[in-house]
Amino acid sequence: MAYDLDLADRLRDLLVDHGEVTERKMFGGLAFLVRGHMVAVARGKGGLMVRADPAAAADVVASGRALYPEMGNRTMRGWLCVDSSAVKTAAQLQSWVDPALAYAATLPPKP
Repeated sequence: MAYDLDLADRLRDLLVDHGEVTERKMFGGLAFLVRGHMVAVARGKGGLMVRADPAAAADVVASGRALYPEMGNRTMRGWLCVDSSAVKTAAQLQSWVDPALAYAATLPPKP
């Protein structure tokens, strides 16, 4: 399944003012990197994957609003998979992207 082109466009519009933004095809979707740090992915399986503070992500997963992605046999606790129904509106998408940007800003600069 190809990634959601509309979601990718909406992510692009949200991230354009956040510094150096690059796009890369990854994980069967389109990943968006801000200053070298991956922030969000329009997933090939549908929906959104966002970077998350691992401490805060546990509460989000426990609430049932998102799931941890699985890469092989590994659970990626610094990321969240969000169903496409939870990012239909601009406000919903922004509510996932803002914390992802905030957490990525705490990471050391990429060389």
